[in-house]
Amino acid sequence: MSVQALGYVGFHASALDEWQDYATRMLGFQLVDQSRQTAAFRMDDRRQRVIVEADGGAGIKFFGWEVADVATLDALASKIEQSGVAVERGTRTLAGERHVHDLIVLRDPIGSRVEIFCGGEVAADAFKPGRNISGFRTGALGLGHVVMSVERIDEVTAFYEQVLGFRLSDYYSYPFPARFYHINARHHSLAFVQSGKTAIHHLMVELYSFDDVGQGLDLALAQPERLAVTLGRHCGDYMTSFYTWTPSGFMIEYGWGGQSIDPATWQATERLEGPSLWGHERSWLPPDKREAARALRMKNAEAGVRRPVQVIEGNYHAMDGVCPWWGRVKDGKRD
Repeated sequence: MSVQALGYVGFHASALDEWQDYATRMLGFQLVDQSRQTAAFRMDDRRQRVIVEADGGAGIKFFGWEVADVATLDALASKIEQSGVAVERGTRTLAGERHVHDLIVLRDPIGSRVEIFCGGEVAADAFKPGRNISGFRTGALGLGHVVMSVERIDEVTAFYEQVLGFRLSDYYSYPFPARFYHINARHHSLAFVQSGKTAIHHLMVELYSFDDVGQGLDLALAQPERLAVTLGRHCGDYMTSFYTWTPSGFMIEYGWGGQSIDPATWQATERLEGPSLWGHERSWLPPDKREAARALRMKNAEAGVRRPVQVIEGNYHAMDGVCPWWGRVKDGKRD
């Protein structure tokens, strides 16, 4: 695949002070650069991952998708142009602002500014989180995933599948159409939900420790107007997470325990159990959609739908002892 990770994102904002407080004290990002108009944040060893511009707007300003090298970037630029989409080479000034070696700029079918780059700069000093967290799961997986709301889902997915090489992970049609795409071992780095409008839905960042998420939830509960989606667990990527409203009018999903997949062998399937195994009460949904999502969760509970917990080496302790009930469950037998 040509595109290999979500490298950085940029957001519109009305003011930077609220973003600085939200990003550092709630999310744990590190503020690394701020002027009167922009603020940049780190999440790991990269020079920057999130850029916020105080231009009076809201929502997403640009996506930065990473490729391996200049040769891959040139080949992809040619492929995009052959598809009928105009491509511009990023200036050296822009590359410097993004802290990358080289990049191209284009608009996708729904008008989003897409920047594709190679050579993301690594910082000389260690990441210093804005609050005491264990860190974010990034690296080859990229900074997280982004989900876009769209009016008509088929108008945009063909471009990402056929031109940029995104692969379908899974999809569902109820309570609203949604498609999830991978470009590495993260279950999805990009998704689209058909909602009747075009805007960013949310950005997901994944923590190394489940306790980081729980402590973040405590911080969010201290600002009730900030909480957008209650704690819950997704059916697709198995992420346990909650969502908060950003100062730019969209949501950030704060999660732990995302599923890793093998892109070479993964087969896309329809997700009949809906968006979430449990939780994730969405305050922003209209009443009929909220009830439909809740009904799916209740059905999952009645059917005993379960998913394995996703852990990394060194981040868990296996419990001693034998549980006959759990042994039967693992063997596919239920009382």
